[in-house]
Amino acid sequence: MTTETAHGTDRSFLFVLGSSRPAGNTKILARAAAEQLPAGVPQRWVDLARLPLPDFQDGRHESDNWPAGENEEALRQATLQATDIVIASPLYWYTLSAQTKRYLDYWSGWLTVPESDFKKRMAGRTLWGVTVMADDDEAVADGLATTLNHTAAYLRMRFGGLLLGNGSRPGQVRQDERALIRAKTFFQREAPLARFPYEEAAGAR
Repeated sequence: MTTETAHGTDRSFLFVLGSSRPAGNTKILARAAAEQLPAGVPQRWVDLARLPLPDFQDGRHESDNWPAGENEEALRQATLQATDIVIASPLYWYTLSAQTKRYLDYWSGWLTVPESDFKKRMAGRTLWGVTVMADDDEAVADGLATTLNHTAAYLRMRFGGLLLGNGSRPGQVRQDERALIRAKTFFQREAPLARFPYEEAAGAR
């Protein structure tokens, strides 16, 4: 885990990389977007391949608390310290990678960590998504976008949307001019409060 810090800002970004490649297309696109952030905004980058988590065991309804491992606690603290959390996962079978999904599964456990107030502390923060896929049709990433939106909605977070890129071979996303243009302003966009479809429907009435 590496940390780049600066003072004088009220935002801090956590970039969670969920690729099976050490320098995959999704990381390249996420870096392109991060380069546009003001110099004073702290950035922390976490590669889940280098900070692996065991399969999540749901002990929320057990009498004994599951002991947190070192990597889990490091990720929990990094998550709670960020105002903006960027999920950078390639599109694997039309959704998140296994590493990324496992990280989000751990959020379920963090909801009940004593004195953590995880849900309360996450409310109002912003969740973002970055993904690169081999398909040219961006609609195939709708499942990934839905997962992130609903995760944010459950925790009363804001959702900044999904930065999409195209590429399969290493480095190929650099040829996606549209994605690189989007990256320049991605983190400048308005991030509304995430809502479930039934909340949106109720609001429309």
